[in-house]
Order: sequence, then structure tokens, then C-alpha cells
Amino acid sequence: MQRIYRYRMTTTSGGNLSILDPDGGIWITPSRVDKGRLTPGDIVCMQPDGTRVGIHPPSSEFPFHREIYKARPDIKAIVHAHPGALVAFSICRLLPDTRVQAHAFEVCGKVAYAPYACPGTEELGRNIAETFSQGADCVMLENHGVVIGGRDLKEAFQRFETLEFVAQTLVKAGALGPIKTVPAEALREQPVPSFGSMPAREPSNKERALRAQICDFIQRAYRQRLLISTAGAFSTRLDGEEFLVTPRRRDRLELTSQGLVRARLGACEEGKVPSRAALLHALILRNNPEVGAVINAQPAHASAFCMTEGRLSSRTIPESYIVLREVPRLPFACIVRQAAEIAAQVSLGKCPVVLIENEGALVVGRDLLDAFDRLEVLEATAEALLMSRPIGPLVPMPDEALDELRRVFRMD
Repeated sequence: MQRIYRYRMTTTSGGNLSILDPDGGIWITPSRVDKGRLTPGDIVCMQPDGTRVGIHPPSSEFPFHREIYKARPDIKAIVHAHPGALVAFSICRLLPDTRVQAHAFEVCGKVAYAPYACPGTEELGRNIAETFSQGADCVMLENHGVVIGGRDLKEAFQRFETLEFVAQTLVKAGALGPIKTVPAEALREQPVPSFGSMPAREPSNKERALRAQICDFIQRAYRQRLLISTAGAFSTRLDGEEFLVTPRRRDRLELTSQGLVRARLGACEEGKVPSRAALLHALILRNNPEVGAVINAQPAHASAFCMTEGRLSSRTIPESYIVLREVPRLPFACIVRQAAEIAAQVSLGKCPVVLIENEGALVVGRDLLDAFDRLEVLEATAEALLMSRPIGPLVPMPDEALDELRRVFRMD
């Protein structure tokens, strides 16, 4: 709840979370307690016999939590909140289309609507539980918000965060033109690259320092909303073609140095699973000896340009052009099956940033700081372009100004 509140996905009085205890009790956030200052002692347990354990009354929405657990035995945790973009879809009675990203489609599962009923009523509980019983994992509430279930609270939260990210990105993309979705065949299967095992070894001081640096940057990227908890990959070169990369499907905000994966093309640390982007990163590092770090990410504003025909121009301010160069958009490609084709498009001097249709941004740098700076500048540029649209048409920097930048900053 602290994370949901911190990133403005609920308000002081809004939203509630619950966990189904194996003994049948339901642990749930309390009613009328500041969501920004909850402590473990504030959480309430409603026992199967209706008695309460805790110092507060349970959330007024307890009835629908109870009904969902009855209707869906596989669900063990629930998130309910009123984040801005999902509420926007709720009040327009539209569903956010998760087909705009294969990752989001896989994480969120089936998304459906439940009819409106007064909050806290048994009717609302029945409406929501009925929608869940029909196989939905994420249930939009008419003129209310969203309710999401999972096998545990982490899965429920990740679905919630991912669906809100999709909704935010769709709102931004709507200003650029028609939305593109991932081809159906790419949604049906999410291939994972195959890696053999590398011999174990004690990490050097250099490796320990780089592990700490990746964790610092990826957590900073999460705090700045450049990525979400389940998506995005960072890597940095160790020596030669060996590199460190983020693991697959681990919460990015809780990533530890030990959780990172040492890898090279075709092999990784035994017992660990690297990001799906690890093959792509390995090929980029092999092809470009001067590249020291690679990032895949899906920041909301830049991703809006990946879902439409809108062109992301870097000819806005000197910083954008110097840091990003031109930013081409590649057609949709699978980052596993078509890794070699994507890797061939990237270079440190000429093309350090590309957008991949319905996938996100791919950024390279001399080191992690250089790559992270490019990711930040990319998202800031995309945000400025989107914010400028209601003001007036873009007036790009003239060719002579670009020529001067290339000469002064030795960009050629």
C-alpha cells in the first residue's frame, strides 16, 4: 500500500488490499485510516466466523473481497484502487487494450467490466465476484476503479501496476493517432532464450561494484517511473563478452546484487534465469566493443510513440539532439527470435537509441550512467513533445543549428 500511495495510484482514503490466509481468515486494510501512513498493526483480520482481530474496522469494501475469494479459489490476494488512468477508462466505460504490449498482455490476463453498484454493498460484491468467476483477472468497475486478483499480493500488485501503465500510455498515445497492437501470433507465445551453464566463481571487486551500480540505476529508474516492477532490462559489460543482466520477472524495486545474472552469449550462471532481453544484449555487446551498457525499458511517454505512427523527433532542444541523435522506430520484432536483426540497428556513435514498435526503447551507452542518461533524456523529450501538442505545432531546430551542434560536439 505504501508503494501504491507513493506513486499516486491511490489517495489517502481510497483503495484497499487483502490477503486470504490459509486458515480462511482475510487480512485487509482498515477503514478510515490514512493510506499513506499504514503500519502492520493497522491491518485487520476477519475470521471465517465473522469475528474481527485488530484495532480498526475492516475496509467498507470487505464484502466484495470475501465474495471474490469464494468465487475464485485460485485467488489469494486482491488489490483495489482508483489510479487516474484506469479511472479515466472506468468513467468512459472502455477497457484498456493490453494487446499493445506482449508483456502487458501476458501479465494482466483477461480484463473485463463489472456493472456499477453502490460501494460497500452486497450487490457490488456479487457483481465483481460474478465477473471474476467468468475468468477475469483484472475487473474494471463502472464509474469506480479497478479490482485485481492474484495468486499472492505481489502478482496482484504487478497486474495492477502493469494495467495502469498500459492505461497511462494509451491516454498519451491517443494524442498521436490510431493505436497499433501486437500481432496475434506474437501474443500467443512469449519465447525465452536458451542459456547453458557457466562455471561458478567468486565475484571480483569490479563485479561487486558493477552489481551494486546496476541495482542503484534500475531502482532509480523505477522511482522515476521509467519502468515498472516486471518489465525492463539493464546490463553492463564485465570483461570481453561477459556481462551482468537483470533476471526475468523479479520485482525491479526489490532487486539485489545477488539476484543479478552473470552471462555471456549462450550461457549464464547456473540456477538463474536472465531477462528475455539477455540474448539481444549479448549480441549488442559482441557487435559493439565500445558499448558498456544496454537498457530495454518502456517509459510511458516514449512508449506512446511505439504504439502509433507518431514520430519522436529529437530536434527539439540541443540536449535531446546531442544525447539521442536521431531516434528511428523499428517495426515490431520479437526481442528473442529477431534479436540479431535488432542488434544490427544499434551503435554507440550513430544510433544509440531506437524505439521498437509495441515493445519500447532500446538504449546503449559507454557505461551505465551514459545509457541511463539517454533513457532519461528520451523520456523527457517524449513528454515535452506530447505536452507541446495542445500548445501548437512543433518548430524543430533548423538544419544549420544541427550542423553547428555536430561540429561543436564532434558528433560525426
